[in-house]
Amino acid sequence: MPTQFTSRRQFLTTVAAASVGASLLGQEADKFPPVRQITRGPGFHWFGYYDKLQFSPDNRFVLSNKVNFEHRSPAPEDEIEVGMVDLHEGDKWIPLGKTKAWCWQQGCMLQWVPGTESKVIWNDREQDKFVSHIMDVKTGEKATLQTPIYALSPNGKEAVSCDFARVADCRPGYGYAGIKDRFFDDMAPEGSGVTHVNLATGVENLIVTHLQLARTGEVPSNFPGSKHHAYHLLCSPDGKRFILLHRWTQPSGGHLTRLITADMNGSDLRIVIPNGYASHFIWRGATHILSQAKGWLGNNEWGDFLFEDKDAGIVEEIGKGVLDSGGHLTYLRNNEWILNDTYPKGTQRFQTPHLYHIESKRRIDLGNFLSPPAYKGEWRVDTHPRLSRDERTVCIDSPHTGQGRQLFVIDISDIV
Repeated sequence: MPTQFTSRRQFLTTVAAASVGASLLGQEADKFPPVRQITRGPGFHWFGYYDKLQFSPDNRFVLSNKVNFEHRSPAPEDEIEVGMVDLHEGDKWIPLGKTKAWCWQQGCMLQWVPGTESKVIWNDREQDKFVSHIMDVKTGEKATLQTPIYALSPNGKEAVSCDFARVADCRPGYGYAGIKDRFFDDMAPEGSGVTHVNLATGVENLIVTHLQLARTGEVPSNFPGSKHHAYHLLCSPDGKRFILLHRWTQPSGGHLTRLITADMNGSDLRIVIPNGYASHFIWRGATHILSQAKGWLGNNEWGDFLFEDKDAGIVEEIGKGVLDSGGHLTYLRNNEWILNDTYPKGTQRFQTPHLYHIESKRRIDLGNFLSPPAYKGEWRVDTHPRLSRDERTVCIDSPHTGQGRQLFVIDISDIV
């Protein structure tokens, strides 16, 4: 276990005495917190992205996707199971349904509906249309909305979504197979973009178009053949605004990215990161965003930067040289800590979820998890660390045991 401190003062004093750099990690590789595997074969299990509610409100049930193959792209006919693990009953697997609308990186947007005790939602494909299902896991009652969702508002009554067919075309691994992009030959279509979804009625309205994004502000290196799309949506903690990533392709085969925020009706667009270099992000309260970016504060390398929710609203760099600059970010304990991870590093290809204490600049690694070389590109397995509701447990996806991708929980209660 990590070193224990009898008081916050002792903790901060000890860290302050340490030199900045690698020694600040302050933890030997054999002293990681307890890890427990909660899914097993037959089949492979994973959840996907880091910014969704995976744990039930009472922290008993953990949502997961289940698939019977790995190491290739999903085909239109590939159907996976969605379900949950009962942590109180020997990690029992409880099936909830199936879906044909999924991807390796984000699953099917399976998540608990905020403000409810027992409702979950996930995306699916029915014939030639993407839809979403809302199920009460206690009663089994299920309703189907004639639209998919991406990110839910904290009020549990509305969501924002994107054009998953276009995302599949522009960013393989994040969209869904089975439906062709209606605007495949249009570089910045006016008929698709970000939509608002009423979860009670299922009514969907287009609120920010791809054409609008391509014409808003300065879009660097926007070539005639650059194809524009919007995804990676996340509602603010107060439910008033949301983030989107605006991406457009480059002749080299890569893409550039702007981080933009808007009101829930699509108005008041703010280009928070305008230079084309934005990546993983998380809200810190309703007015600030922590995002990986580069080209700020004299740093031309990727780093973790805190931005105000306004045009080019840079504030400060967080955890330079300590907090990983490529991982998936979550705040916890009233924004005192940041949960993060790494991509595979070194010849051993270890992925390292970690906690970062902001005030003391201390990083605590939660384990080194092997990612075999077969897990790469579109079907890689990022650990994508997700917090339990009580912020005492972290759940990750990992293939390190040789059983394919499975779910693991890490006990961080003695740390935070």
